[in-house]
Amino acid sequence: MCLLKQIKKKLPIGIENFAKIQSEDFYYVDKTMLIKELLDNWAEVNLFTRPRRFGKTLNMSMLKAFFELNSDKNCFKGTRISREVYLCEQYMGKFPVIFISLKSISAQTYEKACDMAIQIVNGEARRFQYLLDSERLTEYDKDAFKSLLLPDMKESVLCSSLRILSELLEKHHGQKVILLIDEYDVPLAKAFELGYYNSMTLLIRNLFENALKTNDSLKFAVLTGCMRISKESIFTGLNNLKVLSVADVQFDEYFGFTDSDVKNILEYYELSEHYDEIKMWYDGYRFGNTEVYCLWEVIRYCKTLCADPN
Repeated sequence: MCLLKQIKKKLPIGIENFAKIQSEDFYYVDKTMLIKELLDNWAEVNLFTRPRRFGKTLNMSMLKAFFELNSDKNCFKGTRISREVYLCEQYMGKFPVIFISLKSISAQTYEKACDMAIQIVNGEARRFQYLLDSERLTEYDKDAFKSLLLPDMKESVLCSSLRILSELLEKHHGQKVILLIDEYDVPLAKAFELGYYNSMTLLIRNLFENALKTNDSLKFAVLTGCMRISKESIFTGLNNLKVLSVADVQFDEYFGFTDSDVKNILEYYELSEHYDEIKMWYDGYRFGNTEVYCLWEVIRYCKTLCADPN
């Protein structure tokens, strides 16, 4: 019988915040060696394309928690990456991190979508308001930062916003910036559906070229999305981009659950007798050389079984 309510860790259904999962005693399938692989197999800009509900946002949150300045190192206590002592000493908590998600940009018109993008940049810029008191920034620098806080930001400023923020953070901290962009393709899919794809493509292309191609303050970047948008549209001229799709062997075990992950979960919650049915229902994917289960579906079903084993 599953004793989830009494002694077992909670199952994190729908929780995409790595720090919350770690600090509030949720069950976590350790994917932290993704960090080591990113550093060992270096690319300045990395794009992961995976289906929905395979842990993309959780992994991005994990990267932010690891690299960001003054991050809580206790979040990684007992994880596999914590055994890489030299790597942790060199990289953990050492970089300014910009993290934006474009998954909420779903609008009927281009103008409204542009307003939503501005609000996202506004929100991320507000995290760094200490730049307004920086002795390393000039008044011109601070004026540039203030422009990123304006709700009526000009479209031209929006296109260069991530590069501007990167430059100011590097100037203040003396350290290059890590840029994380989650669900990059959502506004493009919505724009295609509603007839303003060309305008949105131009906006995203200009945003990405400024942030990823002409940004000397960039340490490296990671992007995620469900679809691979053709290189001729938004990634034109981005010759520092490494695309990692479901067909690639590299990083194949870091999104979704592997077979051993599922067996470990079922054993922990005393549900091993349900392995065959879970394999039949949810083992429908193959990333690179690895058979992969849908993370969200497995967790949800385990939660149901814990409440009612029959």
